[in-house]
Amino acid sequence: MTSDNKLIHLRKKRASDSYQIPCGGLFEKISCPDLFGEIVEWGGYALLCWSLPALSFFVWTFCNLVPRALSHQKWYKVHFADYPAGRKAVIPYIL
Repeated sequence: MTSDNKLIHLRKKRASDSYQIPCGGLFEKISCPDLFGEIVEWGGYALLCWSLPALSFFVWTFCNLVPRALSHQKWYKVHFADYPAGRKAVIPYIL
């Protein structure tokens, strides 16, 4: 929720139609902490339910959101020369 709030307020603060690099919180480590939060949320749900439908929804979510995060990070790197080089896409320190 914190990452979603940061993105919403980033859009509100924008004076023009230009994009900005989000920063603060998990944005310091990964490009898409909002998507990371979704993955963690559904992973926790799958563990709590301990059922095949919950696990399949988690796997589907993971397989859908990870490529989206990689695409977001690629877009940021193309459009911002000063994009932080050490920032991962969706999973801190890993991916």
